[in-house]
Amino acid sequence: HVQGAHALGAMVVSGPEGLQKGQYRKWNIREATPGDDYGMMREVLQRRFSRAQTEDPDRQTGAWPDLVLLDGGKGQLSAAENVLAELGITDVMLVAIAKGPDRNAGREQFFTSEGKEFTLEPRDPVLYFLQRLRDEAHRFALKQHRRRRQKVRQTSILEGIKGLGPVGRKKLFAKFQDLEGIKKASLAELSEILTKKA
Repeated sequence: HVQGAHALGAMVVSGPEGLQKGQYRKWNIREATPGDDYGMMREVLQRRFSRAQTEDPDRQTGAWPDLVLLDGGKGQLSAAENVLAELGITDVMLVAIAKGPDRNAGREQFFTSEGKEFTLEPRDPVLYFLQRLRDEAHRFALKQHRRRRQKVRQTSILEGIKGLGPVGRKKLFAKFQDLEGIKKASLAELSEILTKKA
């Protein structure tokens, strides 16, 4: 989120074949107060694992992870543990990754759901891999956040035009792709799209 606006949570997935981009997910925060990191973590995990319990209760489709890596420290780990406990999930390993002193990459601290705390050597290949996963999660989250902000910005500008409803806005975006395309269109082009029968 940016100062509480457009809050979302994101998940990336990795397996033996590497990053599995088709399984990446994002959640627009609906209930937690934007800025409440623990509340947002709880909401995302609640929605993600509730859905897995509903759609794949027998764990046959690969929707269930062996390990969940959390971006954060002990607080985020505790929030995640509480969610899984409320859902009756006891066999998913949780590890929180907190940036080290002065938020230095390479000095991360790890906290596990088994109560262990540890660090890895700065040149450890496992540390590089975990940093890569975290960077990918950040990249994906930022990309989704930018999309959401752009969509809200474009929609809000068009909502201020009297007589232009949701159907008309959808027609314009379908034809011109984005707000810049709509702005460049002539009055005749806009009129043609808006008066054309669906």
